[in-house]
Amino acid sequence: MNTLWGRATSSNVMKVLWLADELAIPYTLREVGGPYGGTDTPEYRAMNPTGLVPTWQESNWSLWESNAILRHLAATHAGGTPFWPPDARRRAEIDRWMDAQQTLLTPAQNVVFLGLVRTAPEARDMAAIRAATARADAAWRILDAQIARSGAYVTGAALSLADICWGVHVHRWFNMDVDRSESPALRRWYERLLALPAYARHCARPLV
Repeated sequence: MNTLWGRATSSNVMKVLWLADELAIPYTLREVGGPYGGTDTPEYRAMNPTGLVPTWQESNWSLWESNAILRHLAATHAGGTPFWPPDARRRAEIDRWMDAQQTLLTPAQNVVFLGLVRTAPEARDMAAIRAATARADAAWRILDAQIARSGAYVTGAALSLADICWGVHVHRWFNMDVDRSESPALRRWYERLLALPAYARHCARPLV
């Protein structure tokens, strides 16, 4: 049996939960990290020396880094599909947007999310939050333009790993009290994701 180590409120864990359900991959969720603790034990650090989540375990083999886990699951369970297309250029396009989520969006949106959702009002650095909101909004405008060009999803007509990487964050973006640009293609994409059972189950959850 596969084991996913992490907590369901982590955006990086949500990625793996969502894809595993989309591909009907069986797994057991072992909740660690955050309020659950358990990531500083020698046993966990032997699997994942960073002490972060998620970690994916298959028997005596384990893998960490959420996007690496996504690629592994797609390659082993969805070869030849839009999740792992046979054409190298198509995979490169997906990889580009997966990496862009980590470099363009996450550094900014994490400041906003942690500041507004996980910090008491009296302790918030609103100047830093406003500056980060502007940077996150710029990243979302880039994705809005991409979806307007590509169609239903980030890289075309079908759901891909790129959608999973950005999709776990768009629910937070539209449910935080921030100044957002008008992004009609992004909004339609978000509504399309909400109709997916696995997305609704794992990603469209209250912000905590």
